Amino acid sequence: MSTCDIKIWCTWALAITHEAGAYTEQKFNAEKTGGEPVIPSPNLDTDLVMACDRLADVLIKAYKNPIKIQIDIARYSKLISPKNTGHNEEKEEKLLERCPPGHEGTKVVDKPATIIDVSGTIIAWYLPDALTETTQKEIRAATDLLGPSLEKSVKADGNWRYNQEWFKQGSENVGSTPGCINLSPAWFQQGHENLSDPEVSASLKGPSSENILKAIARPAAIASAALRVMHPQQYFAGLRALSHLRDKAVSKELPQMPETLQYWASVFNSLSIISNRETPNHRDHLSIPECFDILTTVGNYSNARMSMPSLQLEFRIVRHGVDGGEGDRIAWAWYMRDSVHIYAGVPSCGWAMVEGHILSTV
Repeated sequence: MSTCDIKIWCTWALAITHEAGAYTEQKFNAEKTGGEPVIPSPNLDTDLVMACDRLADVLIKAYKNPIKIQIDIARYSKLISPKNTGHNEEKEEKLLERCPPGHEGTKVVDKPATIIDVSGTIIAWYLPDALTETTQKEIRAATDLLGPSLEKSVKADGNWRYNQEWFKQGSENVGSTPGCINLSPAWFQQGHENLSDPEVSASLKGPSSENILKAIARPAAIASAALRVMHPQQYFAGLRALSHLRDKAVSKELPQMPETLQYWASVFNSLSIISNRETPNHRDHLSIPECFDILTTVGNYSNARMSMPSLQLEFRIVRHGVDGGEGDRIAWAWYMRDSVHIYAGVPSCGWAMVEGHILSTV
């Protein structure tokens, strides 16, 4: 794939992310093929190198543990209406009857794995214990920094994502502040996609914006490095979108966007920070069907799990939900909004396939 139209300024936080992604991909490929040891860039600090090493090790374990199911995910996705939120259990049962995954009952996955459909498309990667202690502490610290915004996000009623009924206080009322907020350098208000220019999300418009972006930088780099291996085409589509977005932001003089992009360290264009919330089964229609979202969870919880009832899969910790566990739980969801890629003029990247995608490099 050509990357000649992607510009990464050396002053951008994304420059370090890109080097971390390249190192992780090279290390993954070396471990997969028995190649020579990989030397990390001197621009990567020790903690980031250790985080990439841990990530590459878990990615290898997942790659060597494929779980094959009988769904054709491309055809399955075409059956899903944008109005199908995943909340109607009767409709979901009929959809499951039409597209059964090929195994009886719910399969519990508790080791690193990849989920593969009948065409060789990788539907999901499951990467338990992929984050170092340092990265987990940074996620906690960044979430605590956003405590005031999280607190304001919880509402008495309305959309379940912010409804107080789905939130609970952490362990002994000393855990992370319950709430859900979105961070993005380019955010469209609902219903305004491609009708106006995007804006920097509200939580990044205040005086603490730079501190927040620096606080999430290493976790952003780790999630992006994982994507470099899991779906290289998506990784470079995300990188291209941010590069084009910067050009548009400068030419159109969009407020705060060029400055925000300088410190934005992820190839994903959006991050949802979710603290101490149970999540019902649902579908995220603002994401791109062919693209991976990355969900990272940290905390001192137990008995929590993520379910994908459409695939009859349950992951220890498509349509998914998170059952409430005991203890303090933080979840960060990285994703790419298609409306941002359309605005930036970036075409769809296609599905991640087993054949050819792992060893592809640019």
